Amino acid sequence: MQQTPPHLTPSRLAKRATQDYDIVCSILDEALFCTISYSVDGQPFSIPTAFVRYDDKIYIHGSVGSHFLREIEKGIPVCISVMLADSLVVAKSAFSHSVNYRSVTIFSKAEKIEDFETKRAAFEWLTNKIVPDSWDYLRPMTDSEVKKTTALAFSFDESVAKTRSGMPKDEPEDLELPIWSGIIPIPPKRLAPIADETSENIPLPKHLQYNVQP
Repeated sequence: MQQTPPHLTPSRLAKRATQDYDIVCSILDEALFCTISYSVDGQPFSIPTAFVRYDDKIYIHGSVGSHFLREIEKGIPVCISVMLADSLVVAKSAFSHSVNYRSVTIFSKAEKIEDFETKRAAFEWLTNKIVPDSWDYLRPMTDSEVKKTTALAFSFDESVAKTRSGMPKDEPEDLELPIWSGIIPIPPKRLAPIADETSENIPLPKHLQYNVQP
């Protein structure tokens, strides 16, 4: 059996970790944002950004003038983290409080997308993830806009998911205390869209008609 590299093995509660591909993908597909960490000349940086998974890579994009992208496109090592918080775990003792979560940590290097059509496709994948089914509704992206934008891909071959679920794990001596314990769900929620002044008289398109009262 192949041994898991040390950097993919959590130092605490390793039993909550898995490298299962389907679990990693399910978390990456639900999360809208990740944080990319890297170091340049001993100075650490940690940048949050939107991302999308397509097949066995994740993609990000930004301005060709972005210092962040220009640094990591050189192929320096990066650590990418994603977390979905599902509920607050409220125990009978503050020491036993926790969070039910699903997370992924990826160790990778950026691959700059040079092929024009692949780059355009990556923008479509990301746009439709952030606002589902919106790409075909929008004004088409021009060739000039594609050229002004950098797209980077990252393999997630070296990745590990870690999760927690369930109720509090109180100390045995606390179980009979008359103190409420349980979980508080904190699901993400998209509210009804709010039009800007140029769109007040434009019907809300079908792909944005979620959470709207009839």
